[in-house]
Amino acid sequence: MDSKEKESWIKLEGRGITAAGGFKASGVVAGLKKGKKDIALIYSEKEAAAAGVFTSNLVQAAPVYLCREHLENPVRAVVINSGNANACTGEQGRLDAREMSLKAAEALSLDAGSVMVSSTGVIGVPLPMDKIRPGIDAAAAALGKGAQADTDAAEAIMTTDTVVKQTAYRGRTSRGDFHLAGIAKGSGMICPNMATMLAFLVTDVKIERALLQELFSEACDKSFNAITVDGDTSTNDTALIMANGAAGDIEIVPGSEDYFIFRQMLNEICRELALMIVEDGEGLTKLITLKIKGSPDEAGGRVMARSILNSPLVKTAFYGEDANWGRIIAALGYAGVAFNPELVDIYIGPYQVAANGGAVPFSEVEMKKILQNRYVTVVIDLKNGPSEVTAWGTDMSHEYININSDYRS
Repeated sequence: MDSKEKESWIKLEGRGITAAGGFKASGVVAGLKKGKKDIALIYSEKEAAAAGVFTSNLVQAAPVYLCREHLENPVRAVVINSGNANACTGEQGRLDAREMSLKAAEALSLDAGSVMVSSTGVIGVPLPMDKIRPGIDAAAAALGKGAQADTDAAEAIMTTDTVVKQTAYRGRTSRGDFHLAGIAKGSGMICPNMATMLAFLVTDVKIERALLQELFSEACDKSFNAITVDGDTSTNDTALIMANGAAGDIEIVPGSEDYFIFRQMLNEICRELALMIVEDGEGLTKLITLKIKGSPDEAGGRVMARSILNSPLVKTAFYGEDANWGRIIAALGYAGVAFNPELVDIYIGPYQVAANGGAVPFSEVEMKKILQNRYVTVVIDLKNGPSEVTAWGTDMSHEYININSDYRS
């Protein structure tokens, strides 16, 4: 981030989704989880353009289908439940997702086509609509603005998350200020493209839907699609953004200064939320930043990064604080992207561990000190092209197994 970008926006500490003009939010306890908030509602006081990125899993939850259907409509609200994914629930699941949109629309005096729906939790269990119906009414009645409303909504979308994930920024332009804010959830079942994650962003700028989709897809590629915790891609992954124009004269059009500022802010906020998800990875003891340099193109670099960060052998080596670079180059080799193994350099932290595909001497004692840190950086130079890709992942610990061996309980 250069100095010009830093001067163009500021982070609003302690704030989340309602920092953007014209948005309200809530989070309530409906009984889907044991005593925790489990229904969130995000409401725009004005019609908003919407864009979305969804799971690449062929098995997709009912709310994902509904969101795709409603995406081109002017959007006014998103209703989210946690504790139940409404996935692999057949026709009844689709009817229940549609009923959620209808119920929220009724409570807010909206058209049902303007309400998006999202769910997260256990797969294959019907939604308890007897709890969700009054929960949606309660969420509509509780809508508000401010730090408490922000936190309530962020808490209500959590499942195995241990911390709230929210952020907000104010952008500064010659025509005034605008805002970009978001919340997210995710801790396990995290793997691109998209992960068991939900992200909801809002902004008060005016922007055409097609341009918003283009910029949001770009931002997601560099953030939510560049993280992995455990290599599992969920049925429910959804990232949505709404732009309601409440900031007045600020319209985002290509080539303008406002466009530059908004695009950079959007990339930054998605990256920040994505890193919060990785930081909260189930059972992690290490957060790995992987940079692959010298790949022919970004797409190939992302595939290679995913192969390395998803490897159980790589993950367990980092958990065991073992600088086993052979596992890294092996995972690189089966990624399915062409490269010359005899050109590859590998660095872990400040130390080079491989040069031109072969070993180089390094101090095991010093490397152990590096690998005892929570944050570890790995750099791979393929020397095979102009592209550079950064991705983020975690190690895999005994605690990850404990968490996921009794998830349904």
